Amino acid sequence: MKEIIISAVVGYLLGNIQAAYILGKLIKKVDIRTMGQGNAGASNAVESLGWKFGVLVAIIDVLKGAVSILLIKMLFKVELNSEGAFLLYLAGYTAILGHIYPFYMNFKGGKGTATLIGILLGMNPLYGLIGILFIAATTFLTDYIVLGTAALTTYVVVLTYLKDLGPGALILSILGALLSMFLHRKNYKRIKLGTETRLSQVLGRKKK
Repeated sequence: MKEIIISAVVGYLLGNIQAAYILGKLIKKVDIRTMGQGNAGASNAVESLGWKFGVLVAIIDVLKGAVSILLIKMLFKVELNSEGAFLLYLAGYTAILGHIYPFYMNFKGGKGTATLIGILLGMNPLYGLIGILFIAATTFLTDYIVLGTAALTTYVVVLTYLKDLGPGALILSILGALLSMFLHRKNYKRIKLGTETRLSQVLGRKKK
């Protein structure tokens, strides 16, 4: 029980490091949540404040996901297998919850995609690189960032199942994928209406 509580607390507190919000206030003097998609995430940072700012935010968000996993590996000497996966997934997905629902921002943060990439990299760099390829390829092929995110969360669920990492880890991965779908529901509606911002539009706007 102690390991479970510590893993959850470590993950959630690391997730509360809100790069888009903090750097937006310090560097750009704006609240990123009042711009673009209205959240404090890396994709909104790219869309609203430029790709350089967005990349910086994404790197920090990735790092906090990776650190949450590496800390639990170090603290409890666990690995990514059927015995240790639950603690790692718990730390990772509570980091995502901390990113989405930061306590000092009235629980209004980002959507956790970059943090999920960091979690994969912390668990196994190869799995993380494959995850990056999934999200990048899907995003570029479809021209929608949100569909890249859907591909990433699906990949994590399938990976967890195929690697037989245990029911606890599988349930967390499924809940994480469902939460991501819920948080991006407006994006899916905008795709249906033809009003969702495309990746090519964002990149083209930043080149001008």
